[in-house]
Amino acid sequence: MIAMSMSRVPQSWPAFLVGLIILTYWIKVLQLVRKTKRDVGRAANFIPPERLGRMIRVIWIPVVALWVIVPLVTVFLSDPPAFLRPIAAVSNNPLLTWTAFAIAVVAYAVTWVCWIKMGKSWRMGIDPNEKTQLILTGPYAYVRHPIYGLSSLIMMMTMIVVCSPLMLIVGVLHILFMQWEVRREDKTLVAVHGAVYADYQAKVGRFFPKFFRLGNANVSGA
Repeated sequence: MIAMSMSRVPQSWPAFLVGLIILTYWIKVLQLVRKTKRDVGRAANFIPPERLGRMIRVIWIPVVALWVIVPLVTVFLSDPPAFLRPIAAVSNNPLLTWTAFAIAVVAYAVTWVCWIKMGKSWRMGIDPNEKTQLILTGPYAYVRHPIYGLSSLIMMMTMIVVCSPLMLIVGVLHILFMQWEVRREDKTLVAVHGAVYADYQAKVGRFFPKFFRLGNANVSGA
């Protein structure tokens, strides 16, 4: 049995604050799931109807749970076990960790803009039989999947402020899942929306903007 000594104050304030960002991020996601269920009669595909999506959730939900828990627990451990012990050269560097915190704050704020822009079209899973309205303005005029990209960015900042072996494994798994899900979503959207989404995909980058802004307004999926 592992005995762990707890501290009354965080061992790292950047890590603690990033942990709070992650906690509020996922509370907001659950609120959006509930709101979508109320407004459109669907739970935002939190548990996707397609089989592969449900299989991915079996691993991805525990990964997200660890993403929320590990930073908020680790910062209060005076002598964490090896798998929770941050690499001192990274997580004890104030310039690096406070910069990571600042980037996480900005990424979280932009994510809110994306959630608002998506409105009733927001989903967190794939349903090949559902045709929502395409949102092609705001952040979506520059990148196709800003929420996935920003989630990955927040995870990378978490891996800096809590650079422990467990957090690195969680981070790599989450980022890989995001990359896989984005590619699956692109294929589904092309199948559902046809040439409209294919043209959008050709003009707008997946995570990084290309050199011009898409001039289209919202395009209805109907």
